[in-house]
Amino acid sequence: MVTRYAEALIRFRWLVLALSFVAVLIAAKGMGNLAFTNDYRAFFAEENPQLQAFEALQDTYDKSDNVMFVITPKEGTVFDAKTLDSIIWLTEEAWQTPYSNRVDSITNFQHTRAFEDDLEVADLIEDPFGLTPAELRYAERIGQAEPQLNSRLLSADNKVTGVNVNIQLPGKALTEVPEVAAFARELRDELVKRDPNLDVKLSGIVMMNNAFGESAQRDMATLIPLMFLVVIVALAVLLRSITGTVASVFLIFMSILSAMGLFGWSGGLLTGMTISAPTIILTMGVADCVHLLVTFIWGMRHGKTKHEAMVEALRINMLPIFLTSVTTAIGFLSMNFSEVPPIGELGNIVAAGVMVAFILSVTFLPAMVMVLPVRIKALKEEEKGSEWPDKLAAFVINRRKPLLVGSVVVTLLFLAAIPKNQINDEFVKYFDTSMDFRIATDYASETLVGPYTIEYSLSAKNPGVDQGAINDPAFLADVQAFSDYVESIESVSHVFTLTDTMKRLNKNMHGDDDAFYTLPEDRELAAQYLLLYEMSLPYGLDLNNQIDVSKNATRVTITMDNMSTNEVLAMEQDLAAWLRTNTPGLEFQAASTNLMFAHIGYRNAHSLVLGTIIALFAISMILVFALRSFKLGLISLVPNLVPAGIAFGIWGLIDGQIGMSVSIVAGMTLGIVVDDTVHFLSKYLRARREKGLNAEQAIQYAFSHVGKALVVTTLILVAGFMILTLSTFKVNSDMGLLTAITISVALVIDFLLLPPLLILLAGRKRAANSPDIEPLEGQATAS
Repeated sequence: MVTRYAEALIRFRWLVLALSFVAVLIAAKGMGNLAFTNDYRAFFAEENPQLQAFEALQDTYDKSDNVMFVITPKEGTVFDAKTLDSIIWLTEEAWQTPYSNRVDSITNFQHTRAFEDDLEVADLIEDPFGLTPAELRYAERIGQAEPQLNSRLLSADNKVTGVNVNIQLPGKALTEVPEVAAFARELRDELVKRDPNLDVKLSGIVMMNNAFGESAQRDMATLIPLMFLVVIVALAVLLRSITGTVASVFLIFMSILSAMGLFGWSGGLLTGMTISAPTIILTMGVADCVHLLVTFIWGMRHGKTKHEAMVEALRINMLPIFLTSVTTAIGFLSMNFSEVPPIGELGNIVAAGVMVAFILSVTFLPAMVMVLPVRIKALKEEEKGSEWPDKLAAFVINRRKPLLVGSVVVTLLFLAAIPKNQINDEFVKYFDTSMDFRIATDYASETLVGPYTIEYSLSAKNPGVDQGAINDPAFLADVQAFSDYVESIESVSHVFTLTDTMKRLNKNMHGDDDAFYTLPEDRELAAQYLLLYEMSLPYGLDLNNQIDVSKNATRVTITMDNMSTNEVLAMEQDLAAWLRTNTPGLEFQAASTNLMFAHIGYRNAHSLVLGTIIALFAISMILVFALRSFKLGLISLVPNLVPAGIAFGIWGLIDGQIGMSVSIVAGMTLGIVVDDTVHFLSKYLRARREKGLNAEQAIQYAFSHVGKALVVTTLILVAGFMILTLSTFKVNSDMGLLTAITISVALVIDFLLLPPLLILLAGRKRAANSPDIEPLEGQATAS
């Protein structure tokens, strides 16, 4: 049947080429619908409970999306008149930032103090050049003493300060984030030009969002062209056929266009993760080409005509290529079990690309090769049977027992290292240290304030008929007790709480007597203090970032040092337990970007385990039916599962951090490493069933006919995924490295462990005095 198909395809090759191009053009037209989203919320499904809690918090208070200008004088401290003047200028200009609704700095901090019987509320610093040295020292003391400034907008040594711009993105256009980032950079450049003594870095959630887009665009501009170059060179060197190389490049390019176009037709948005799809498709599409072309070239080198060699290549490879494409697609489709939508979308895009590559491999590729001129030099008779796969086969057969034992021992050693891995997702570390955002955020974490936070909305369970629970001394005492407990935790660097303001107001209204730096003891007084303070605040600097509209709830923001996922989740549980035990009158809700990524890391890893198990079952059943052997189906589990186990053991030794990208590797590579197993077993079974060879001879036949193709595809696959390690987006680079390790290990397992297992299964032992197995006469390498 396959032979008749091959004959018809060759006969109508021009029609096949035309239809292929038309179909690809129709699919590729969907790329016009593609757009890139910079929003980190794209990593969370709408029903994600942490996202819902975060959105509820953002709806209750001011949004916490921000741009942080981190300012460091090169000489002197922040409390230099010229530096303070520059900060005042930046504070005023920052209000022009698109979608901004609040700007906070040390200069416009609303400082309060008693003035006779009144409360004076004014900017901490208004005219730095008009201040006396004593007044500058007073402002410096206030900056260090005020909890809302120290370790938040002012470093402990007065050498670093921040200007924080709150951003209220409408969420209506994909250009909003780049627009804000571009304005902030222009403002930074203008500030540095105005005051060359200042070093200014940009951090904050909006800059992180923008970094997602910039990282992806940088990868598109560098990694995809680099991968094409690597593949072209590799194919040219390994195939030694210009026609085969040209046809393969066309097929790969068409597969990428089709997959990305189909994604565009579906209305999908590109993210930092899905942007790696073209590179993965590029590497995966090569495998089908290589197996078909190596068989075709082998046939011509052994005296077949071009026509005969192509028919034979299709006959031998149609089923294995189909099986490997389906199993690879299943592996990538298992990524849909992920809690992270872009991971599922990446799996769908690559699965589509793999199946398109299969279709083109058995239609477009042979038609293209038959149209183009092919020059293959035939082997001399004495060259046949002397290539390296035959020698490797003899080595493996003769050393099968020590190889089997050694493989098992090495496998167990690496499996023992798997527990060294721990789930950890620190979103700042998604970006390479070459990225401006990563540099700025690391610097801000070391000198001023970090991006890792947990925000708590604390509300009264019984606010009372007249509302305004935040004025209730008992409520404020509970909030203060919680804040004090949080501040006692070593990993906490800052706590932003309303009670600091209330204590300051109580002190002010008692003649600035430090003895009254306590919470008001009377509800009516507390309400009056707060009302007087709020009425004195300028536009944009109200308390909506700390108090809800009904004045029944307040937000407490906890800033932490860099913490692992396990530590963040442990802290969340600890704080929840403390609140339930010590503040029974409070209701609370925790939310933050950091908390969202911590939870998604755990849930994603667990959900992908289920996806991998289902994919493994589906692939195993396919292999059992395709190979028509239950025993071989079970044997195939070993070379399909062991590589991932060893790879994760290696990862535990070299890194040990399992993030959302690394967690998908087991399911994803399951479908990839199965390719080698399928091709090896298909040639082994052909030798046993069609040629009547024993197990040892069948092993030699498989090495001879598929060994070189497996090495070629592995080299190209590893090169492709190693290219991903150059990505500035750590999610992609980690995935690329672990996948490359897994694929490399898979080839070693298929060459050194699978053959001894097959011989053991066959139950055929050579006589103790029999000579070493020599390569079969007249066999050479092909796919």
